[in-house]
Amino acid sequence: MSASQIFAGLALIVGLAVACQIIAARLGIPAIILLLPAGFAAGTLTTVVNPDKIFGAAFPPLVSLAVAIILFDGGLDLVTTGLAGDSRRVVRRLRGWGIPMTWAGAGFFGGLLLGLSSKAAIMLGAILIVSGPTVVTPILRAARPGKRLTTILGFEGTTVDPIGAIIAVVVFQALKAGHENAVLAGVAGFAGRIGLGVVGGAVGVAVLWLLLGKLRLTGILATQAIIATVITVAGLCDALQDDTGLVAAITMGIVLANLRGVDLPEGRPFLKTVVQLAIGVLFISISATVTPASLRGVFWPALGLVALLVLLVRPAVAVVATVRTSLTRKERIFVGSMDPRGIVAASTAASFSAPLVALGIGGADKLLPATFLVIVGTVAIYGLAATPLASALSLREPEPEPEKSHVEQPP
Repeated sequence: MSASQIFAGLALIVGLAVACQIIAARLGIPAIILLLPAGFAAGTLTTVVNPDKIFGAAFPPLVSLAVAIILFDGGLDLVTTGLAGDSRRVVRRLRGWGIPMTWAGAGFFGGLLLGLSSKAAIMLGAILIVSGPTVVTPILRAARPGKRLTTILGFEGTTVDPIGAIIAVVVFQALKAGHENAVLAGVAGFAGRIGLGVVGGAVGVAVLWLLLGKLRLTGILATQAIIATVITVAGLCDALQDDTGLVAAITMGIVLANLRGVDLPEGRPFLKTVVQLAIGVLFISISATVTPASLRGVFWPALGLVALLVLLVRPAVAVVATVRTSLTRKERIFVGSMDPRGIVAASTAASFSAPLVALGIGGADKLLPATFLVIVGTVAIYGLAATPLASALSLREPEPEPEKSHVEQPP
């Protein structure tokens, strides 16, 4: 691409990312509902919105680093003091039982409906494990289903993301190796990647504790230090093992949120700005890589997969996760009605689809378009239904009143 084409492509990506978020805010809907179709349309109707050509080999690493910043910010909202008793038990079950159940359900039904090989079906199931704060948080913010449900679903979405991403990496490596010891190597690789990510996160926490707690950096300088530390730690971890940077980022976020002696910028306005811009740019860029030709033959089977994930797989996970807990029947219904897919699913599918096609795995060419449609379908369903459902179940809390400014009246 020429320099002028790259300039035009970058301008359209950033412009569309912000425009979609502004329109979505005005309409009161999750921005992803507009971002994915807008990116798909831009990639289809123009020749300049082509991330693979604009960024080249740097595109996957840039996506990974941007997702790390997003997950770090999501981790900062996870204060563990709000997670106790049955709430903690439900979150553990959503991870311990929900991950394998979702993986198995998405893989089985995806393989059946889309006609995938067993290897491609296993990979699709791994990709669709994740949910994430980029989609769950705005939906919950609009629905306001109560503090307990917001805490449970927020913890699930944020902490499952790096786990699901690493599972997808391990599955990819196992499929690539193709030897008898692939399962054992995969288990060892999973544990090793989690360990490396946690160690990297600990190093990052130590650095930020020094910068924010001891040097007392504040304001813009503190935000710069935070972003630089997250990118440095995540980048170095990813350089050693793929996607371990996501584990490091979420570890840093959760630990800092619960660590005394570290003062984060109040409201994190500058960090939030970077995160929201990153979310928009990522969704526009990744959806632009999906072509109309790739959707042919995938559209209706993928919609069938969405229906099964929403109506069967997620409710089954919710039953297992909430049985014999203090959650009310209405709260259990809401947990079973919230599992949208987001940016990690999109980035994982974009990273592994082409290499699996090159390996000659049957149906691998359907992974990205199928994931794209599952993201659109689940976000549309959960995003549009969450608020009415919370109201119907009498779970919706009233909108908080804006703070009143106190202005002294003249005598």
